[in-house]
Amino acid sequence: MILGILKEQNDSRVAIVPALLGKFNDLGLEIYVETGAGDKAFCPDEAYAEHATVLSRKEVLQQSDIVVSIAPPSDQDLAQLRPQTVVISQFQSFMDNSVTPKLKGMNLRAFGMDVIPRTTLAQSMDVLSSMASIAGYKAVLEAASRLPRYMPMMITAAGSIKPAKVLVLGAGVAGLQAIATARRLGATVEAFDTRQAVKQEVESLGARFVEVPGARDESSAGGYAVEQTEEFLQRQRAEVADRAAKSDIVITTAQVRGRKAPILLTKETVERMKPGSVVIDLAASTGGNCELTQNRQVIVHQGITIVGNSDLASEMPQDASFLYGNNLLNFLKLFVKKGEINIDLNNEIIKGAYLTA
Repeated sequence: MILGILKEQNDSRVAIVPALLGKFNDLGLEIYVETGAGDKAFCPDEAYAEHATVLSRKEVLQQSDIVVSIAPPSDQDLAQLRPQTVVISQFQSFMDNSVTPKLKGMNLRAFGMDVIPRTTLAQSMDVLSSMASIAGYKAVLEAASRLPRYMPMMITAAGSIKPAKVLVLGAGVAGLQAIATARRLGATVEAFDTRQAVKQEVESLGARFVEVPGARDESSAGGYAVEQTEEFLQRQRAEVADRAAKSDIVITTAQVRGRKAPILLTKETVERMKPGSVVIDLAASTGGNCELTQNRQVIVHQGITIVGNSDLASEMPQDASFLYGNNLLNFLKLFVKKGEINIDLNNEIIKGAYLTA
């Protein structure tokens, strides 16, 4: 049974790092890896040689029984796979209804790492949480590098500097990591989330939890935000506007699964912020939480820097690749035993991730 690792076309990460290959071999898998797959993650072909065979992309596609990647292979790549090949990637099927019919039409067995149920049993396979944690950390570093002032309080002979004020919108995995990182850098932090359940977590990290009454709280949303009433959204925008106006950094993380991200920072709110302030919008790929966000762009509006980037995890490719590979390994353990594939749809994790059942 051959597992093939593809080189990402527009990403610095790789699905499996060399340090994990032995564990995949223990599942009875022979590993083929595309030439240069790990180069941008600082994993050269030589590092794969002990446990894998380095081949061309065409050879990996045509000879593998299981193909893994971070971003979905192109239609041209998928067309080269043999019938019933297992393909594991992040297909974003909840954003595009055409994905599943296409994969079924190609007679492939496809699993979406991004639709694995976000339950306690599946925590070790939760790619979204792994990448969100990195993104939250990196967001604070990105903001700090663009901020024209210190993050911590500084007392010097020339005068005292007050700590920077950070506002985090959304206290999921990314938001909590952003809070923790900003606090470690010495900033004062406020955080907003519609879910009362995260209040204790926010406060345990040393941040103030901002409450807006009347939110719909859906514990079944798997870490995503849920759609709110217009009345609540108006109250929320007013509260956010007041907090943002006093903040040096705003980090937004709120996304609604399968829908456009909610607007939390309006143009008018941005224009109330202090010149030199920074907005990092981690929801940029689904429209952004800031009205002015442009995906994959950095813009400056009236002295406010707005960074639209949902792929910050790819800017830390070594650790991001290691975590993705571990998530992948734990998922494969569910249905690969001694080199044989046994897909049990009675398993809720397998069933939830299996796009072409």
